[in-house]
Amino acid sequence: MKTKIDLQKLTPGRTPQITYLTGRTIRGGAGEDVKVPGTTDIQEVARLGGSSLAVVTKGFGNEMLTLDSEGNVTRRTPDITQIVTTDNGNAAAYAGTKLKDTGEEIPGATIYAEQAEGQGGLQKTTVPDIWNTTLEAYVNGKVYFDASTKQDGPSALYEWTPGESKATLLKSIPSALAVSSAGTAGSLTTLADQSSCSSLLTVPAGKRLWRTCDYMITGFTPDGATVIGGSKYQDGYGDGIAVVLDAKNGSLLHEWSGVFRQAIPEDDQHLLLLADTGDETPASIVRCTITTGACELATPLAKGQLLIGA
Repeated sequence: MKTKIDLQKLTPGRTPQITYLTGRTIRGGAGEDVKVPGTTDIQEVARLGGSSLAVVTKGFGNEMLTLDSEGNVTRRTPDITQIVTTDNGNAAAYAGTKLKDTGEEIPGATIYAEQAEGQGGLQKTTVPDIWNTTLEAYVNGKVYFDASTKQDGPSALYEWTPGESKATLLKSIPSALAVSSAGTAGSLTTLADQSSCSSLLTVPAGKRLWRTCDYMITGFTPDGATVIGGSKYQDGYGDGIAVVLDAKNGSLLHEWSGVFRQAIPEDDQHLLLLADTGDETPASIVRCTITTGACELATPLAKGQLLIGA
């Protein structure tokens, strides 16, 4: 049930089957390897059909580059901070929030949805007066994001169907952590003693299916049958554990310990962990099998930028 990951002892396996970044090169998923131009920091990467997307630093904020299969920049979208894609890679949603020159957030967000080439255009909706916008998922034709109506206030889930002018606030899903394709969402509840628990709720009704106070829900496998989680205290560099739970009842399937900066599903059977042993140490993307807990290196242990894509 529990495995401690020693990166030096893992054997090499196949490369990640979803998008990832090594150095400035986007690899994996559908499409050729593409180099992100420039020298600014790369925050997020994704693939959309034959294109690649990269969120890069620009001045005090960010912009998103759309790259063709040769690595040419075909579009620059200002102020984008986050990307999510559908499981099949044929659609992407991204969120834009503006910053003042001081680095302070300006309220409001623009949410975009884009289909791969030839499958429909670009749609967007602007949501005024929201703060702390976090994109959660693009599933079942809907984009989900969490945001608060006051700068320091509680947040809740929003649902937007691309093509519609407005997003809908789902008050029954407070402090959303992740949204699945199976009509469920993780929700954070803070108890009176400041400790936190995660609940699995139905979407949109908000009916609680189960609760865990041992872990924090961070994601789902594409089929929604397995919940991905981490330490309930998310602070500092990386996470000390990654877990998979049965979405039916919240029971623990496996727990891995180490130092993990990302825990992203590769498919319904495998979890990819961006693992190292601390700041500036060699890192690897590790593939772990959900049923057995066995792990292998999906990328060689190396220094330099490494990132699992959206």
